[in-house]
Amino acid sequence: QFKAMKILVLGCNGQLGRCLFDHLEMTRHDVVYTSRVQIDISNLASTKEKIKAIEPDIVINASAYTAVDNAEKEKKTAYQINCLAVSNIAKICTELDCFLIHISTDYVFDGTATQPYRETDLTNPQGVYGASKLDGEIAIQAVGCKHLIIRTAWVFSEYGNNFMKTMLNLGTEREELSVVGDQIGCPTYAHDIAQAIIAAIPILVENPKVSGIYHYCGEQVCSWFEFAHEIFSEAKNLGLKTPDKIHSLKTSEYATLSKRPLYSVLDCSRFFSVFGVKPSNLKRAINYSICNVIGKK
Repeated sequence: QFKAMKILVLGCNGQLGRCLFDHLEMTRHDVVYTSRVQIDISNLASTKEKIKAIEPDIVINASAYTAVDNAEKEKKTAYQINCLAVSNIAKICTELDCFLIHISTDYVFDGTATQPYRETDLTNPQGVYGASKLDGEIAIQAVGCKHLIIRTAWVFSEYGNNFMKTMLNLGTEREELSVVGDQIGCPTYAHDIAQAIIAAIPILVENPKVSGIYHYCGEQVCSWFEFAHEIFSEAKNLGLKTPDKIHSLKTSEYATLSKRPLYSVLDCSRFFSVFGVKPSNLKRAINYSICNVIGKK
């Protein structure tokens, strides 16, 4: 039996927040969408007051500090948003007896594995961003509210800033491009994450015992270089200008402030077995999102 929930989406202007809006609007749930303007999660007291006034059944935290390199310079801000604010939200959810659905990242791992990471594998973040996100996960578990923590990776869509949109923009400007070829992961369509969350809600509500950490990402394992290839091949089919040549770079040739995991493939079988949601399909997702980008121009 379907039960409509009162859902609060924090971070409604980000990639995932906007995809959640697109899909939740087609459900019977009563949804309140807030950006940093309405609820600034780094302001703990005001966040508590505002969430308590809304009285949601479910809080979806789609807001985070995600600037991986800047986090190395803005450590305090990264921890404030990814850990302290998250702990605060978890405590509010405990008081309201509501669910917290929180998005985490592959960056909690060190990227040295040779097979897909399972939820139970040892975490070992290599930078401030990953460490602050891991501390956020630990804080939720320590508070003990009913929760669903979804670790995902390489998120892209027609919204916001992401690798796919960067490639499309560079493709119109340049004849040649160099892209990192030795970092391996699973690109994940933000719309698929939104649909996975919505599919999980009735099961969570029915059985709070399924609370915990889950992995959800795309099914195709590839490098950034191969991902770029897929994007340009689809863009070409849709009549967009693409570079003549793409070169594969080594991570060592591309300096970044924060260390990137070389291998961040996530094993999503637990999410599928509990919630019945399959991993994201890359080719279809690239096609949809480029069509949406073109449509938005």
